[in-house]
Amino acid sequence: MNDILSVTQSYFKGIFEGDIQLLERAFHPTCLLYGDLKGTPYEKDLQAYLAGVKGRKSPKELGETFQMKVTAVETLGDNAIVKAHLHMLGHEYHDFLSFSKLEGQWRIVNKLFTEL
Repeated sequence: MNDILSVTQSYFKGIFEGDIQLLERAFHPTCLLYGDLKGTPYEKDLQAYLAGVKGRKSPKELGETFQMKVTAVETLGDNAIVKAHLHMLGHEYHDFLSFSKLEGQWRIVNKLFTEL
C-alpha cells in the first residue's frame, strides 16, 4: 500500500506544483478522466488533461496552501481505489483514483471525480 500512497502523493504534488513530468509518472498513458464540475460533465484523455494543467497557473504559483489528502484506500490483488479530497483553485474536488499494478508498478488508470 505504501507504493499506492507514494503514487498518490506524486499526483497531489504534480497538480499542486503544475509538474507535468510527475503527473506523467503517476498516470498510465491510456488513463481516462471523467467527472462533473458542479453538474457539468467532464471527459478527457490524459494528454488533454496534462495540457490543461500545463496551461494554467498552479495552486503553488497562486500562493495557495497544500490542502490535499487521502480519505480511504481499498486494495484487492493488483487493483486499488484511492478516495481523495483536494481543495485547490477555489474548488472542492473529491476524487476516486483507480490503480492497477502493471509491469510491477502502481499507476493511476482512471480518475473519476466530482466538485461539490
